[in-house]
Amino acid sequence: MSTSSTGHLERKLKNRHIQLIALGGTIGTGLFLGSAGIIEMAGPGVLLGYAIGGAIIFLIMRFLGEMLVEEPTAGSFSHFANRYLSRFAGFLSGWNCVALYVLVGMLELTACAKFVQFWWPEIPTWVIVAALFALINAVNFINVKAYGEFEFWFALIKIVAVVAMIATGIYILSTTHNPTQSVSNLWAHGGFLPNGVSGLVMAFAFIMFAFGGVEMLGFAAAETDQPRKVIPKAINQLILRVLVFYVGSMAVLLALTPWTDLVAQLKAGGGTYSGSPFVLVFAGIGEKLAANVLNFVILTATLSVYNSMVYSNSRLLYGMALEGNAPKSLMEVNKRGVPVRAIVYPGVFTALCIVLNYVAPAGVIELLMSLIVAALVITWVIIILAHLKYRKAQAAKGARASFLAPFSPLSNYICLAVMAVVVAVMAATPDIRSSAFAIPVWIGLVYVAFRVVNRQLAAPAMRTT
Repeated sequence: MSTSSTGHLERKLKNRHIQLIALGGTIGTGLFLGSAGIIEMAGPGVLLGYAIGGAIIFLIMRFLGEMLVEEPTAGSFSHFANRYLSRFAGFLSGWNCVALYVLVGMLELTACAKFVQFWWPEIPTWVIVAALFALINAVNFINVKAYGEFEFWFALIKIVAVVAMIATGIYILSTTHNPTQSVSNLWAHGGFLPNGVSGLVMAFAFIMFAFGGVEMLGFAAAETDQPRKVIPKAINQLILRVLVFYVGSMAVLLALTPWTDLVAQLKAGGGTYSGSPFVLVFAGIGEKLAANVLNFVILTATLSVYNSMVYSNSRLLYGMALEGNAPKSLMEVNKRGVPVRAIVYPGVFTALCIVLNYVAPAGVIELLMSLIVAALVITWVIIILAHLKYRKAQAAKGARASFLAPFSPLSNYICLAVMAVVVAVMAATPDIRSSAFAIPVWIGLVYVAFRVVNRQLAAPAMRTT
Protein backbone atom coordinates (compact mmCIF):
# COMPACT_ATOMS: atom_id res chain seq x y z
CA MET A 1 0.00 0.00 0.00
CA SER A 2 1.38 3.37 -0.97
CA THR A 3 0.80 5.77 1.91
CA SER A 4 1.11 9.51 2.01
CA SER A 5 3.77 11.10 4.15
CA THR A 6 1.28 13.28 5.99
CA GLY A 7 -1.59 10.81 6.34
CA HIS A 8 -4.14 13.56 5.69
CA LEU A 9 -7.62 13.17 4.26
CA GLU A 10 -8.45 15.30 1.24
CA ARG A 11 -11.03 18.12 1.27
CA LYS A 12 -12.80 17.20 -1.96
CA LEU A 13 -16.43 17.07 -0.90
CA LYS A 14 -18.50 20.00 -2.18
CA ASN A 15 -21.77 21.47 -0.91
CA ARG A 16 -23.87 19.25 -3.20
CA HIS A 17 -22.08 16.14 -1.90
CA ILE A 18 -22.64 17.04 1.77
CA GLN A 19 -26.32 17.85 1.21
CA LEU A 20 -26.92 14.51 -0.48
CA ILE A 21 -24.83 12.58 2.07
CA ALA A 22 -27.11 14.03 4.74
CA LEU A 23 -30.10 12.73 2.79
CA GLY A 24 -28.42 9.36 2.28
CA GLY A 25 -28.35 8.83 6.03
CA THR A 26 -32.07 9.50 6.50
CA ILE A 27 -33.69 7.47 3.74
CA GLY A 28 -33.06 3.75 3.81
CA THR A 29 -34.10 0.46 5.39
CA GLY A 30 -35.67 2.13 8.42
CA LEU A 31 -38.31 3.76 6.24
CA PHE A 32 -38.71 1.32 3.37
CA LEU A 33 -38.51 -2.01 5.21
CA GLY A 34 -38.56 -1.35 8.97
CA SER A 35 -41.81 0.63 8.85
CA ALA A 36 -43.85 -2.58 8.57
CA GLY A 37 -43.63 -3.46 12.27
CA ILE A 38 -44.22 0.15 13.31
CA ILE A 39 -47.46 0.29 11.32
CA GLU A 40 -48.76 -2.82 13.11
CA MET A 41 -48.04 -1.33 16.56
CA ALA A 42 -49.05 2.30 15.99
CA GLY A 43 -51.37 2.21 12.95
CA PRO A 44 -51.71 5.65 11.30
CA GLY A 45 -50.22 7.09 14.51
CA VAL A 46 -46.88 6.27 12.92
CA LEU A 47 -47.15 9.74 11.34
CA LEU A 48 -47.06 11.37 14.78
CA GLY A 49 -44.27 9.02 15.84
CA TYR A 50 -42.06 9.98 12.90
CA ALA A 51 -42.73 13.69 13.54
CA ILE A 52 -41.74 13.40 17.23
CA GLY A 53 -38.73 11.22 16.44
CA GLY A 54 -37.63 13.61 13.72
CA ALA A 55 -37.79 16.57 16.12
CA ILE A 56 -35.62 14.72 18.66
CA ILE A 57 -33.05 13.76 16.03
CA PHE A 58 -33.01 17.33 14.74
CA LEU A 59 -32.07 18.57 18.23
CA ILE A 60 -29.34 15.93 18.58
CA MET A 61 -27.93 16.91 15.19
CA ARG A 62 -27.97 20.57 16.23
CA PHE A 63 -25.91 19.62 19.31
CA LEU A 64 -23.40 17.85 17.06
CA GLY A 65 -23.54 20.61 14.44
CA GLU A 66 -22.71 23.35 16.95
CA MET A 67 -19.51 21.53 17.86
CA LEU A 68 -18.63 20.52 14.29
CA VAL A 69 -18.86 24.03 12.87
CA GLU A 70 -16.29 25.23 15.41
CA GLU A 71 -14.11 22.11 15.24
CA PRO A 72 -14.57 20.16 11.96
CA THR A 73 -12.80 16.86 12.58
CA ALA A 74 -12.78 13.36 11.10
CA GLY A 75 -13.47 11.86 14.54
CA SER A 76 -16.79 13.75 14.86
CA PHE A 77 -18.58 12.92 18.13
CA SER A 78 -15.81 10.51 19.17
CA HIS A 79 -13.42 13.50 19.17
CA PHE A 80 -15.84 15.62 21.21
CA ALA A 81 -16.49 12.84 23.72
CA ASN A 82 -12.75 12.38 24.10
CA ARG A 83 -12.17 16.10 24.58
CA TYR A 84 -15.16 17.18 26.67
CA LEU A 85 -16.21 14.04 28.58
CA SER A 86 -13.32 11.63 29.17
CA ARG A 87 -10.82 9.39 27.44
CA PHE A 88 -13.11 6.43 28.07
CA ALA A 89 -16.13 8.27 26.61
CA GLY A 90 -14.12 8.92 23.44
CA PHE A 91 -13.00 5.29 23.32
CA LEU A 92 -16.55 4.02 23.93
CA SER A 93 -18.24 6.32 21.45
CA GLY A 94 -15.74 5.45 18.75
CA TRP A 95 -15.76 1.68 19.08
CA ASN A 96 -19.50 1.57 19.73
CA CYS A 97 -20.03 3.44 16.49
CA VAL A 98 -17.64 1.14 14.61
CA ALA A 99 -19.73 -1.81 15.81
CA LEU A 100 -22.94 0.08 14.99
CA TYR A 101 -21.91 0.80 11.41
CA VAL A 102 -20.75 -2.77 10.87
CA LEU A 103 -24.19 -3.97 12.05
CA VAL A 104 -25.97 -1.39 9.88
CA GLY A 105 -23.84 -2.43 6.92
CA MET A 106 -24.85 -6.06 7.47
CA LEU A 107 -28.50 -5.03 7.72
CA GLU A 108 -28.46 -2.91 4.57
CA LEU A 109 -26.78 -5.62 2.52
CA THR A 110 -29.32 -8.18 3.73
CA ALA A 111 -32.18 -5.79 2.90
CA CYS A 112 -30.71 -5.22 -0.58
CA ALA A 113 -30.90 -8.94 -1.21
CA LYS A 114 -34.61 -8.93 -0.28
CA PHE A 115 -35.27 -6.20 -2.83
CA VAL A 116 -33.31 -7.99 -5.57
CA GLN A 117 -35.34 -11.13 -4.86
CA PHE A 118 -38.48 -9.14 -5.74
CA TRP A 119 -37.39 -9.77 -9.35
CA TRP A 120 -35.27 -12.93 -9.00
CA PRO A 121 -36.47 -14.88 -5.95
CA GLU A 122 -34.43 -17.91 -6.98
CA ILE A 123 -31.07 -16.23 -6.28
CA PRO A 124 -29.80 -17.07 -2.76
CA THR A 125 -29.59 -14.13 -0.37
CA TRP A 126 -25.92 -14.71 0.44
CA VAL A 127 -24.91 -14.57 -3.25
CA ILE A 128 -26.51 -11.14 -3.70
CA VAL A 129 -24.97 -9.89 -0.44
CA ALA A 130 -21.49 -10.99 -1.53
CA ALA A 131 -21.76 -9.26 -4.93
CA LEU A 132 -22.99 -5.94 -3.51
CA PHE A 133 -20.40 -6.04 -0.72
CA ALA A 134 -17.62 -6.25 -3.32
CA LEU A 135 -19.11 -3.45 -5.46
CA ILE A 136 -19.53 -0.83 -2.72
CA ASN A 137 -16.16 -1.45 -1.11
CA ALA A 138 -14.48 -1.13 -4.52
CA VAL A 139 -16.05 2.33 -4.97
CA ASN A 140 -14.73 3.50 -1.60
CA PHE A 141 -11.19 2.42 -2.49
CA ILE A 142 -11.05 4.93 -5.37
CA ASN A 143 -11.10 8.29 -3.53
CA VAL A 144 -13.41 10.47 -1.47
CA LYS A 145 -14.68 12.28 -4.57
CA ALA A 146 -15.76 8.95 -6.09
CA TYR A 147 -17.66 8.18 -2.90
CA GLY A 148 -19.24 11.65 -2.99
CA GLU A 149 -20.32 11.28 -6.62
CA PHE A 150 -21.65 7.78 -6.05
CA GLU A 151 -23.64 8.96 -3.04
CA PHE A 152 -24.83 12.10 -4.86
CA TRP A 153 -26.47 10.13 -7.66
CA PHE A 154 -27.79 7.37 -5.39
CA ALA A 155 -29.44 9.96 -3.15
CA LEU A 156 -30.74 11.99 -6.09
CA ILE A 157 -32.49 8.91 -7.50
CA LYS A 158 -34.30 8.18 -4.25
CA ILE A 159 -35.26 11.82 -3.63
CA VAL A 160 -36.82 12.15 -7.07
CA ALA A 161 -38.52 8.77 -6.73
CA VAL A 162 -39.99 9.36 -3.27
CA VAL A 163 -41.35 12.74 -4.38
CA ALA A 164 -42.76 11.08 -7.51
CA MET A 165 -44.30 8.32 -5.39
CA ILE A 166 -45.98 10.90 -3.16
CA ALA A 167 -47.24 12.80 -6.22
CA THR A 168 -48.53 9.57 -7.82
CA GLY A 169 -50.30 8.62 -4.60
CA ILE A 170 -51.93 12.04 -4.31
CA TYR A 171 -53.05 11.77 -7.96
CA ILE A 172 -54.60 8.33 -7.37
CA LEU A 173 -56.34 9.55 -4.21
CA SER A 174 -57.75 12.62 -5.96
CA THR A 175 -59.01 10.82 -9.07
CA THR A 176 -60.16 7.39 -7.86
CA HIS A 177 -63.66 6.49 -6.67
CA ASN A 178 -62.46 3.35 -4.90
CA PRO A 179 -63.68 3.61 -1.26
CA THR A 180 -60.63 1.65 -0.01
CA GLN A 181 -58.31 4.42 -1.31
CA SER A 182 -59.10 7.48 0.77
CA VAL A 183 -57.56 9.86 3.25
CA SER A 184 -60.20 8.57 5.68
CA ASN A 185 -58.06 5.42 6.00
CA LEU A 186 -55.94 7.45 8.40
CA TRP A 187 -58.71 7.34 11.03
CA ALA A 188 -61.44 4.98 9.78
CA HIS A 189 -59.98 1.65 10.96
CA GLY A 190 -59.83 1.86 14.72
CA GLY A 191 -58.91 5.55 14.84
CA PHE A 192 -55.67 7.48 14.32
CA LEU A 193 -54.16 5.64 17.33
CA PRO A 194 -55.90 2.24 17.07
CA ASN A 195 -53.75 0.74 19.84
CA GLY A 196 -53.82 3.89 21.96
CA VAL A 197 -50.92 6.02 23.10
CA SER A 198 -49.28 2.89 24.51
CA GLY A 199 -49.10 1.42 21.00
CA LEU A 200 -47.26 4.51 19.77
CA VAL A 201 -44.90 4.46 22.75
CA MET A 202 -44.12 0.77 22.24
CA ALA A 203 -43.27 1.50 18.59
CA PHE A 204 -40.92 4.30 19.52
CA ALA A 205 -37.72 2.22 19.66
CA PHE A 206 -38.30 1.12 16.07
CA ILE A 207 -39.25 4.64 15.02
CA MET A 208 -35.92 5.95 16.32
CA PHE A 209 -34.13 3.16 14.43
CA ALA A 210 -35.40 4.72 11.21
CA PHE A 211 -33.34 7.85 11.92
CA GLY A 212 -30.10 6.01 12.60
CA GLY A 213 -27.41 7.28 10.28
CA VAL A 214 -28.09 11.02 10.31
CA GLU A 215 -25.01 11.47 12.52
CA MET A 216 -22.86 10.30 9.57
CA LEU A 217 -22.82 13.88 8.36
CA GLY A 218 -20.24 14.60 11.06
CA PHE A 219 -17.63 12.37 9.43
CA ALA A 220 -17.82 14.28 6.17
CA ALA A 221 -17.03 17.55 8.00
CA ALA A 222 -13.28 17.00 7.78
CA GLU A 223 -13.48 16.55 4.00
CA THR A 224 -15.68 19.48 3.04
CA ASP A 225 -14.06 22.69 1.85
CA GLN A 226 -16.59 25.02 3.57
CA PRO A 227 -17.72 23.44 6.88
CA ARG A 228 -19.09 26.67 8.42
CA LYS A 229 -21.42 27.16 5.48
CA VAL A 230 -22.25 23.60 4.46
CA ILE A 231 -22.85 21.83 7.78
CA PRO A 232 -25.50 24.23 9.19
CA LYS A 233 -27.40 24.15 5.91
CA ALA A 234 -27.44 20.35 5.79
CA ILE A 235 -28.58 20.01 9.42
CA ASN A 236 -31.26 22.71 9.24
CA GLN A 237 -32.87 20.94 6.28
CA LEU A 238 -33.38 17.80 8.36
CA ILE A 239 -36.85 18.84 9.55
CA LEU A 240 -38.05 19.36 5.98
CA ARG A 241 -36.65 15.99 4.96
CA VAL A 242 -38.46 14.25 7.83
CA LEU A 243 -41.77 15.92 6.97
CA VAL A 244 -41.52 15.09 3.26
CA PHE A 245 -39.84 11.70 3.20
CA TYR A 246 -41.19 10.10 6.38
CA VAL A 247 -44.47 11.78 7.30
CA GLY A 248 -45.46 12.63 3.72
CA SER A 249 -44.69 9.27 2.14
CA MET A 250 -46.25 7.32 5.01
CA ALA A 251 -49.42 9.43 4.91
CA VAL A 252 -49.86 8.66 1.21
CA LEU A 253 -49.08 4.97 1.75
CA LEU A 254 -51.65 4.55 4.54
CA ALA A 255 -54.28 6.51 2.62
CA LEU A 256 -53.92 4.22 -0.41
CA THR A 257 -54.50 1.04 1.63
CA PRO A 258 -56.14 0.49 5.04
CA TRP A 259 -53.34 -0.16 7.51
CA THR A 260 -55.00 -3.35 8.71
CA ASP A 261 -55.01 -4.78 5.17
CA LEU A 262 -51.41 -3.72 4.65
CA VAL A 263 -50.20 -5.51 7.79
CA ALA A 264 -52.13 -8.65 6.82
CA GLN A 265 -50.57 -8.67 3.35
CA LEU A 266 -47.06 -8.08 4.68
CA LYS A 267 -47.38 -11.05 7.03
CA ALA A 268 -49.12 -13.34 4.54
CA GLY A 269 -47.61 -16.78 4.42
CA GLY A 270 -45.80 -16.55 7.76
CA GLY A 271 -45.30 -14.67 10.99
CA THR A 272 -42.62 -12.29 9.77
CA TYR A 273 -42.70 -9.34 7.41
CA SER A 274 -41.63 -9.86 3.82
CA GLY A 275 -40.88 -7.10 1.36
CA SER A 276 -41.44 -3.36 1.46
CA PRO A 277 -44.83 -1.84 2.37
CA PHE A 278 -44.33 0.76 -0.38
CA VAL A 279 -43.76 -1.79 -3.15
CA LEU A 280 -46.62 -3.97 -1.87
CA VAL A 281 -49.14 -1.12 -1.93
CA PHE A 282 -48.37 -0.01 -5.48
CA ALA A 283 -48.29 -3.60 -6.73
CA GLY A 284 -51.62 -4.24 -4.97
CA ILE A 285 -53.42 -1.37 -6.67
CA GLY A 286 -52.31 -2.56 -10.11
CA GLU A 287 -49.46 -0.13 -10.61
CA LYS A 288 -46.97 -2.80 -11.70
CA LEU A 289 -44.58 -0.37 -13.39
CA ALA A 290 -44.61 1.89 -10.34
CA ALA A 291 -43.94 -1.10 -8.07
CA ASN A 292 -40.93 -2.17 -10.15
CA VAL A 293 -39.52 1.33 -10.36
CA LEU A 294 -40.05 1.85 -6.65
CA ASN A 295 -38.33 -1.44 -5.83
CA PHE A 296 -35.32 -0.31 -7.88
CA VAL A 297 -35.26 3.01 -6.06
CA ILE A 298 -35.47 1.33 -2.66
CA LEU A 299 -32.59 -0.92 -3.69
CA THR A 300 -30.45 2.10 -4.59
CA ALA A 301 -31.51 3.84 -1.36
CA THR A 302 -30.38 0.87 0.69
CA LEU A 303 -27.10 0.59 -1.21
CA SER A 304 -26.63 4.30 -0.59
CA VAL A 305 -26.83 3.79 3.17
CA TYR A 306 -24.33 0.93 3.05
CA ASN A 307 -22.04 3.10 0.93
CA SER A 308 -22.23 5.78 3.63
CA MET A 309 -21.54 3.19 6.35
CA VAL A 310 -18.30 2.11 4.67
CA TYR A 311 -17.20 5.72 4.25
CA SER A 312 -18.17 6.83 7.76
CA ASN A 313 -16.56 3.87 9.50
CA SER A 314 -13.26 4.41 7.72
CA ARG A 315 -13.21 8.13 8.62
CA LEU A 316 -14.22 7.38 12.21
CA LEU A 317 -11.36 4.88 12.60
CA TYR A 318 -8.97 7.41 11.05
CA GLY A 319 -10.08 10.03 13.57
CA MET A 320 -9.85 7.57 16.46
CA ALA A 321 -6.29 6.70 15.44
CA LEU A 322 -5.44 10.41 15.60
CA GLU A 323 -6.86 10.50 19.14
CA GLY A 324 -4.92 7.41 20.21
CA ASN A 325 -8.07 5.29 20.58
CA ALA A 326 -7.30 3.00 17.63
CA PRO A 327 -4.13 1.51 16.09
CA LYS A 328 -1.91 4.14 14.44
CA SER A 329 -1.82 2.05 11.26
CA LEU A 330 -5.40 3.16 10.58
CA MET A 331 -4.09 6.70 9.96
CA GLU A 332 -2.24 5.56 6.86
CA VAL A 333 -3.75 6.77 3.59
CA ASN A 334 -2.76 5.99 0.04
CA LYS A 335 -1.75 8.54 -2.58
CA ARG A 336 -5.43 9.22 -3.36
CA GLY A 337 -6.14 10.18 0.27
CA VAL A 338 -8.04 6.96 1.08
CA PRO A 339 -7.51 5.28 4.50
CA VAL A 340 -7.38 1.79 3.01
CA ARG A 341 -6.85 -0.22 6.21
CA ALA A 342 -9.71 1.66 7.88
CA ILE A 343 -11.95 0.36 5.07
CA VAL A 344 -10.60 -3.19 5.03
CA TYR A 345 -10.76 -4.03 8.75
CA PRO A 346 -14.47 -3.21 9.34
CA GLY A 347 -15.20 -4.84 5.98
CA VAL A 348 -13.89 -8.15 7.27
CA PHE A 349 -16.55 -8.15 10.01
CA THR A 350 -19.30 -6.85 7.73
CA ALA A 351 -18.57 -9.78 5.42
CA LEU A 352 -19.75 -12.09 8.20
CA CYS A 353 -23.27 -11.20 7.11
CA ILE A 354 -22.64 -13.32 4.00
CA VAL A 355 -22.22 -16.29 6.37
CA LEU A 356 -25.28 -15.27 8.43
CA ASN A 357 -27.44 -15.14 5.32
CA TYR A 358 -26.13 -18.53 4.23
CA VAL A 359 -26.77 -20.19 7.60
CA ALA A 360 -30.03 -18.51 8.72
CA PRO A 361 -31.45 -16.09 6.10
CA ALA A 362 -34.91 -15.85 7.71
CA GLY A 363 -34.13 -14.00 10.95
CA VAL A 364 -31.12 -11.84 10.08
CA ILE A 365 -32.96 -8.51 9.67
CA GLU A 366 -34.83 -8.72 12.99
CA LEU A 367 -31.66 -9.66 14.90
CA LEU A 368 -29.61 -6.83 13.40
CA MET A 369 -32.34 -4.19 13.93
CA SER A 370 -32.54 -4.86 17.66
CA LEU A 371 -28.76 -4.67 18.12
CA ILE A 372 -28.57 -1.46 16.07
CA VAL A 373 -31.13 0.36 18.24
CA ALA A 374 -29.05 -0.39 21.35
CA ALA A 375 -25.86 0.96 19.76
CA LEU A 376 -27.69 4.03 18.46
CA VAL A 377 -28.91 4.95 21.94
CA ILE A 378 -25.31 4.91 23.23
CA THR A 379 -24.14 7.10 20.33
CA TRP A 380 -26.92 9.66 20.77
CA VAL A 381 -26.55 9.85 24.57
CA ILE A 382 -22.81 10.54 24.18
CA ILE A 383 -23.51 13.35 21.68
CA ILE A 384 -26.03 14.93 24.08
CA LEU A 385 -23.69 14.75 27.08
CA ALA A 386 -20.64 15.92 25.12
CA HIS A 387 -22.58 18.99 23.99
CA LEU A 388 -23.54 19.85 27.57
CA LYS A 389 -19.87 19.76 28.59
CA TYR A 390 -18.87 21.66 25.44
CA ARG A 391 -21.31 24.46 26.30
CA LYS A 392 -19.84 24.72 29.80
CA ALA A 393 -16.31 24.87 28.40
CA GLN A 394 -17.32 27.58 25.92
CA ALA A 395 -19.02 29.61 28.65
CA ALA A 396 -15.95 29.32 30.91
CA LYS A 397 -13.74 30.98 28.31
CA GLY A 398 -16.37 33.50 27.22
CA ALA A 399 -16.77 32.08 23.70
CA ARG A 400 -20.01 31.84 21.76
CA ALA A 401 -20.60 29.38 18.94
CA SER A 402 -21.85 30.63 15.59
CA PHE A 403 -24.37 27.77 15.17
CA LEU A 404 -26.07 27.53 18.56
CA ALA A 405 -28.32 24.54 19.30
CA PRO A 406 -31.83 25.76 20.28
CA PHE A 407 -33.12 25.69 23.87
CA SER A 408 -29.97 24.13 25.31
CA PRO A 409 -29.53 22.85 28.02
CA LEU A 410 -33.29 22.16 28.37
CA SER A 411 -33.36 20.47 24.96
CA ASN A 412 -30.43 18.25 26.03
CA TYR A 413 -32.37 16.98 29.04
CA ILE A 414 -35.52 16.41 26.96
CA CYS A 415 -33.50 14.29 24.53
CA LEU A 416 -31.96 12.31 27.40
CA ALA A 417 -35.46 11.62 28.74
CA VAL A 418 -36.54 10.34 25.31
CA MET A 419 -33.50 8.04 25.18
CA ALA A 420 -34.53 6.65 28.57
CA VAL A 421 -38.02 5.96 27.16
CA VAL A 422 -36.50 4.14 24.18
CA VAL A 423 -34.46 1.87 26.46
CA ALA A 424 -37.52 1.24 28.66
CA VAL A 425 -39.55 0.28 25.58
CA MET A 426 -36.79 -2.07 24.47
CA ALA A 427 -36.74 -3.72 27.90
CA ALA A 428 -40.53 -4.13 27.82
CA THR A 429 -40.58 -5.66 24.30
CA PRO A 430 -39.92 -9.43 24.41
CA ASP A 431 -38.38 -9.63 20.92
CA ILE A 432 -35.71 -6.97 21.61
CA ARG A 433 -35.44 -7.16 25.40
CA SER A 434 -32.05 -8.85 25.17
CA SER A 435 -30.68 -5.84 23.29
CA ALA A 436 -31.62 -3.50 26.14
CA PHE A 437 -29.92 -5.76 28.65
CA ALA A 438 -26.90 -6.01 26.35
CA ILE A 439 -26.22 -2.25 26.64
CA PRO A 440 -24.53 -2.34 30.09
CA VAL A 441 -22.75 -5.59 29.17
CA TRP A 442 -21.35 -4.02 26.00
CA ILE A 443 -20.24 -0.87 27.86
CA GLY A 444 -18.53 -3.09 30.44
CA LEU A 445 -16.67 -5.06 27.77
CA VAL A 446 -15.50 -1.85 26.09
CA TYR A 447 -14.32 -0.52 29.46
CA VAL A 448 -12.23 -3.66 30.02
CA ALA A 449 -10.70 -3.21 26.56
CA PHE A 450 -10.04 0.46 27.35
CA ARG A 451 -8.17 -0.44 30.56
CA VAL A 452 -6.10 -3.06 28.72
CA VAL A 453 -5.16 -0.61 25.97
CA ASN A 454 -4.26 2.09 28.49
CA ARG A 455 -2.07 -0.35 30.43
CA GLN A 456 -0.22 -1.31 27.25
CA LEU A 457 0.31 2.34 26.33
CA ALA A 458 1.53 3.16 29.82
CA ALA A 459 4.04 0.28 29.94
CA PRO A 460 6.54 1.74 27.39
CA ALA A 461 6.35 5.14 29.09
CA MET A 462 7.19 3.56 32.46
CA ARG A 463 10.16 1.71 30.98
CA THR A 464 11.62 4.94 29.56
CA THR A 465 11.41 6.82 32.91
